[in-house]
Amino acid sequence: VQLQASGGGLVQAGGSLRLSCAASGLTFRNSFMAWFRQAPGKEREFVAVSAGARGGWVPSYADSVKGRFTISRDNAKNTVYLQMNSLNSEDAAVYYCAADWRVIASSKRNAAAYEYWGRGTQVTVSS
Repeated sequence: VQLQASGGGLVQAGGSLRLSCAASGLTFRNSFMAWFRQAPGKEREFVAVSAGARGGWVPSYADSVKGRFTISRDNAKNTVYLQMNSLNSEDAAVYYCAADWRVIASSKRNAAAYEYWGRGTQVTVSS
């Protein structure tokens, strides 16, 4: 399984970015696809997840991003996206894409539930 995240960069506070994660080597439509982030000196934290067919396609968000971020997926392209709007300094982090088809719905926000990870893409927010 390979996950290739892209789309990070430098953005002004209040701006937007769209992250992409292209997956290969797995049955994408059956997989939970999630985004996590890690800021310097902090633990990796859950951002958003798109449940696959097993999870009823239900998206879920961390409270800190709800209403600003949107996760979506294109099953034909084996790609998951994270649209990030109204970015602020607290959103600055390395964003990681994670995938696994064995996730139990109750654990979908837990990083330990995912075996496969991308290398991360840096998001920097300037004030």
